[in-house]
Amino acid sequence: MDAPGQPLNSRPTIPRNVWILGIVSMFMDTSSEMIHALLPVLLVGTLGVSAFALGVIEGIAEGTASVMKVFSGALSDRWARRKTLIVLGYGLAALTKPLFPLADSAMTVFAARFIDRIGKGIRGAPRDALVADETAPEHRGAAYGLRQSLDTVGGFAGPLIAVALMAIFAFGLHQVLWVACIPAGFAVLVLFFGVREQPRAEADVAKRRGNPFAGFRAGDYPRKFWALVGLVLLFTLMRFSEAFLVLRASSAGLSTKWIPLVLVVMSATYLLVAYPAGKLSDRMSRHVLLAWGCAVMFVADMILVFAPSIGWVFVGIAAWGVHMGLTEGLLSALTADYAPPALRGTAFGLVNLARGLMQVAASVLAGALWTLSGPAWTFAAGAALSLLTAAVALAMRSRAPSPAAA
Repeated sequence: MDAPGQPLNSRPTIPRNVWILGIVSMFMDTSSEMIHALLPVLLVGTLGVSAFALGVIEGIAEGTASVMKVFSGALSDRWARRKTLIVLGYGLAALTKPLFPLADSAMTVFAARFIDRIGKGIRGAPRDALVADETAPEHRGAAYGLRQSLDTVGGFAGPLIAVALMAIFAFGLHQVLWVACIPAGFAVLVLFFGVREQPRAEADVAKRRGNPFAGFRAGDYPRKFWALVGLVLLFTLMRFSEAFLVLRASSAGLSTKWIPLVLVVMSATYLLVAYPAGKLSDRMSRHVLLAWGCAVMFVADMILVFAPSIGWVFVGIAAWGVHMGLTEGLLSALTADYAPPALRGTAFGLVNLARGLMQVAASVLAGALWTLSGPAWTFAAGAALSLLTAAVALAMRSRAPSPAAA
């Protein structure tokens, strides 16, 4: 049984719960990005923290989120409903927001970021699994693309709101951080009252409960799933942190006051592409589309290697956003295609753990290349890995199941 509730052919293209989850992501990401846009200023400028300490805080926080996704995903497979963990994850994130304007030390900010990322780790895998539970296989790409688009609205709007409040309405740093608490609280209310989850088959859930190792053994998944994990690792290595886009723009002469535009431009193209790309992935091979996304990344990296002016740097940044729109929802849809229905939560957790660990390696590699040889070699390495990832994705396409058969 693929998912409970209603027959596949009676489900709407984009179920109500997917829309609600997307709206929740939008409001929470708006809150988070308002804070993250100002976090370096708060830590370095106000609290006197070094850039190295900032990096340690961010690294520990993101690593924690990656590990938590495995355990929360496994729990969601053993419980009849996933909503409880999703509400807990978003609730923890909302509760941490007031700690940022109240912070009088780096340790308070560290605690807030740590708890916030725990919340992200708790909600991530169950939420992605619930999207697959609710959506017919032939519409998964569109569903994940829509959720990703709405999430990116928050990533686009958050920094703009923060800049507008400070530049136009003369809000202070701490006032903006208090305003950021509002959309976070609203997100939790929408989630709690809006999502109506159908319980999954009790017999299937009981089977998972009876085996504590279910989902953590290689034999629990088809070989195609592990091949996908390998592809995801290579994919993540090719795409290092977006922080290097900020460094590239700065090296090209972009003034500090305009630096937030880097992520705004990237988010704008990401937003425009994600949902159409998701719909397209339901009508063609997801592996071929992933290869096209890697080709776009190759183009973006090469533009950033040779960009003669800041204008061309922004062209490369916009292309980077197109790549993300083509691929982010696609990876979620592929995970849902390959994961056994009863182990979807754990499967999403494993994929996210692999991505989180490889993100660390990718950023270390990019940083080393930047330090030793400069930005050109960093983006050239990314371009070469993009071509390799595209070739591997195309090699896997003949073994890929069609969305309808997943």
